Amino acid sequence: MSVPSEHPPARKPDVTADDFAALDLRVGRVVAVEDFPEARRPSYKLTVDFGPTVGVLTTSAQITTYAAEHLVDRQVIGAINLGVRRIAGFASQFLVLGGIDEQGRVHLLAPDATLPPGSPVA
Repeated sequence: MSVPSEHPPARKPDVTADDFAALDLRVGRVVAVEDFPEARRPSYKLTVDFGPTVGVLTTSAQITTYAAEHLVDRQVIGAINLGVRRIAGFASQFLVLGGIDEQGRVHLLAPDATLPPGSPVA
């Protein structure tokens, strides 16, 4: 996701703790990265292992400021229960999370300790 902006976006409306708890956020490990030339914006196809309970999921991510070889084996945080989106014919099964800088570049979120794939995020 790339959202160029001179100013941070406005604050979103409050949600309940139950709304937040409905999100299934998990730690995963990137196992493969492919270029995604069919996408409208520069993107990769990521394959991420979320452990034995969830399994391996794929997503499309606009994170090409990272070299593909630096993404493999990296831990990421994913929202895994948002449903499947079709992006240029590709099944994107989860949303990888990142912070967005002033130039609209995504910087991936990751735990500050190595955790097993599938670990829940609180």
